[in-house]
Amino acid sequence: MKIHFQDQNFAFEFLRLLGETPYGGADINECFATASHIREGNYESWFQEWNRTAQRIHKIAETSLARGHMISAREAFFRASNYYRCAEFFMHMEIGKTDPRAMETYDKNVACFRNGIEQLPFPSEVVKIPYEGTTLPGYFYRIDHSEAPRPTLLIHGGYDSTGEEQYFETVPAALARGYHCLIFEGPGQGSVIRHQNLPFRPDWENVVTPVVDYALTRKEINPSRLVLVGKSLGGLLAPRAAAFEHRLAACVAIDGVYSLIPTDYQQMLGEKAGSFPKEEVIAFLEQQMMENGNVRWAISQGMWTLHANSLLDCIQKMQQYNLDGIAERITCPTLICDAEADHSFAGQPRILFDALRCPKAYHLFTSEDAAEEHCHAGASLLLNQRIFDWLDETI
Repeated sequence: MKIHFQDQNFAFEFLRLLGETPYGGADINECFATASHIREGNYESWFQEWNRTAQRIHKIAETSLARGHMISAREAFFRASNYYRCAEFFMHMEIGKTDPRAMETYDKNVACFRNGIEQLPFPSEVVKIPYEGTTLPGYFYRIDHSEAPRPTLLIHGGYDSTGEEQYFETVPAALARGYHCLIFEGPGQGSVIRHQNLPFRPDWENVVTPVVDYALTRKEINPSRLVLVGKSLGGLLAPRAAAFEHRLAACVAIDGVYSLIPTDYQQMLGEKAGSFPKEEVIAFLEQQMMENGNVRWAISQGMWTLHANSLLDCIQKMQQYNLDGIAERITCPTLICDAEADHSFAGQPRILFDALRCPKAYHLFTSEDAAEEHCHAGASLLLNQRIFDWLDETI
């Protein structure tokens, strides 16, 4: 579904932002008014307009806060945060370079968000999770101030998401249904790639296990009701972790991903054989990057977050992210979500589902559901209804 923009990147990111309005991540006409000033396919225009809107809403937040209007401040801080996130999104497109404005814009996103959660009516906490000599950043949201142990979602994103954005996708829906949320960023994500310069790693169980260890130190968390939720690339990383981390009560993949290599490119890259005609493929991908903004973004994002030093190195590192021989090792109940019109991983959720040997469920979201896009962008209410109905019945 392309709303306002015809460019695939712009259309999807715009829909993604609109889809975060139900939980306070945006306001509809602010989005359309901003989009009306953006030149199609122009990344500088995208940054300038979203940044301008973010700054305007940021001022509203600060004024409301100064006057003691805490709810108004929270709502504006949240929208400003997400608009800054949107402004920064395409600022890593030049391979080997990072726009010098990117870090400042990202940091404003985080600062606004943290100002916002200070005004929430339920407990929210910025946490640091011990991890291999450093820490992983996270947020812990609780239903109330009680220490009664509750079922808890351990949530991480994927190839491009941030811990702050996860709030607008899941947290209010989870709390309303009786689930705490522990959101975390792993290597390759959010501030971990930006401030610690730690790239993605394929053995994601070594990321999730420290998070589980931390969760089990919290009295508010029921140790027998931990649910791991991964989104986008997280739909591969979470099942990968669940194959080795057996303290989980359930796993949810939104959407299920079997291989980081996009479906359309798997045959050409000879992924199953582990090798490919390098010169031909590199030439083809270089041409694709010039002609297709989505390919250009995917490769540049990989070069940055995988710490690849060449296009060939990037592809070889991407090939390490697959669930061959791993999916069948998952033992906890697992929900695989699928998007009928996924523009990158079509068909992969079904492959993952078929490989599972654990108790499992599969939900296909269609155009008739108005939820057919990757990770069901624009349909968060329906997505959460199906996920939490399944969790309520499963754990």
